[in-house]
Amino acid sequence: MTKAASAPPSVASLPERLREAMNEARKKRDQARTLLLSTVLADIKNRELELHHPASDEETVEVVRRAIRRRHEAAEQYAGVGRRDHAERELAEVKMLEAFLPPQADPEEIRRAARAAIAGGAKDVGKVMGLVMPQFKGRADGKLVNQIVREELAATV
Repeated sequence: MTKAASAPPSVASLPERLREAMNEARKKRDQARTLLLSTVLADIKNRELELHHPASDEETVEVVRRAIRRRHEAAEQYAGVGRRDHAERELAEVKMLEAFLPPQADPEEIRRAARAAIAGGAKDVGKVMGLVMPQFKGRADGKLVNQIVREELAATV
């Protein structure tokens, strides 16, 4: 299999890696994984239509994170009504999708960035989040960043 001349030889883009994984799942006749990956690839395609350009890795990570969030919510709902089997299936899909994401930012790194933003004069959650989130786009969940920012703001009061 040859790579395009413009792409780095060793690193495939996230959408390419997802397509390759789906094709591999098809070859292995893994219907669950094939369905999961084809659904995520369709979500990515829909996002590209909204953006009017091919999705970057960062934009693709957002789509994958949204898919993970939906599956977490579904698992909670299934568990709430006693459908453990369905909840476990949703959580298994979460694990499959998480394997495609870049490594998560260390909470201590987020904490340092929040402290720096607060030291720089940002005094409310919105301003601190506005300074911190771009540094961790695609590498940290917004809820975690928000929690750390609130803790750091509370510690300065």
